Amino acid sequence: MKEVYKSYMLEQLEKLLSIDSPTGYTADVQKYLCEEITRLGYTPECLHKGGVRADLGGEGNGLMMFAHCDTLGAIVSSIKPNGRLVVSRIGGLNPNNVETELVKVHTRFGGSYEGTFQVPNASSHVNADINKARSFESNLEVVLDEFVNSAEDVKALGIDRGDFVAVNPAFTVTSKGFIKSRFLDDKASAAVLLTYAKYLKDEGITPSRKVVIMFSMYEEVGHGAACGVPEGINDVLAVDMGCVGDGLGCKEEMVSICAKDSGGPYNYDMTTDLIKVAKENNINYAVDIYNFYGSDVEVTLKAGYDVRHALIGPGVYASHGYERTHVDGLVATFDLIKNYIG
Repeated sequence: MKEVYKSYMLEQLEKLLSIDSPTGYTADVQKYLCEEITRLGYTPECLHKGGVRADLGGEGNGLMMFAHCDTLGAIVSSIKPNGRLVVSRIGGLNPNNVETELVKVHTRFGGSYEGTFQVPNASSHVNADINKARSFESNLEVVLDEFVNSAEDVKALGIDRGDFVAVNPAFTVTSKGFIKSRFLDDKASAAVLLTYAKYLKDEGITPSRKVVIMFSMYEEVGHGAACGVPEGINDVLAVDMGCVGDGLGCKEEMVSICAKDSGGPYNYDMTTDLIKVAKENNINYAVDIYNFYGSDVEVTLKAGYDVRHALIGPGVYASHGYERTHVDGLVATFDLIKNYIG
């Protein structure tokens, strides 16, 4: 990959991660995607339910690639008498690894407010039960960085039930090229798709087939790609994340090709073609099975579309936590897409 595309990919990843987008609160990231896709020279379309689609050119045998830009998060479910917030999780947000993380509460009418996830009475010097198991329902709360001491004080700020809570991603890139952040699932692959769009435009390349990209907004709650597939699409490819863990072949510097997950096996022929392309082009890849994973394109099939489906993505360690991938994993994902499409 040329350095200009690698730099662009990391720049876009950092920008996407800087935009709060827990599922249901995605207008800002959609606006950014529309602006960036337009700047690249394409004409984006926005779905009514949320999501951004763009036709990258080419004719026949249509391929649609999905990456999602909604993230895990939370929503205010109640306000305690002392002014602390109780939340309900959005998606698979884990209470055990967001304690002490910075958050932002986005109100509907009163702006945004900063705070922190903490257990009640959070000092170990005054609380003998500080190490009890964490739960959003019972003992994890948002402590607002405001002078509030009652529920009335909080409501006076404009905060109420149903307001969204976004977690700080804490993005960084190490000297060895490791990328650490929350929500690399799936903003890392969203950055890959933007880079592929830029590559086609800058190099003056027309894809060998019709190619449409889609940034979905409800993947984390299970219905991101249930609509929005245009006429002429025969294949759908989820560009999401590969898992890194015991018993798996994928590492952070690789691209994962998933053969099966909790929704069952992916299309045999399409998956085989992806493996063949990876082999022929010396792309660092692994084929794996993910038992606790579901993707956008499985939802596309459940919605009734007559398409083949497959799943790829850079290796991500500690998914749904403080995640880690590597620049080489994003590059390998880009290279697989580029060579698979031709």
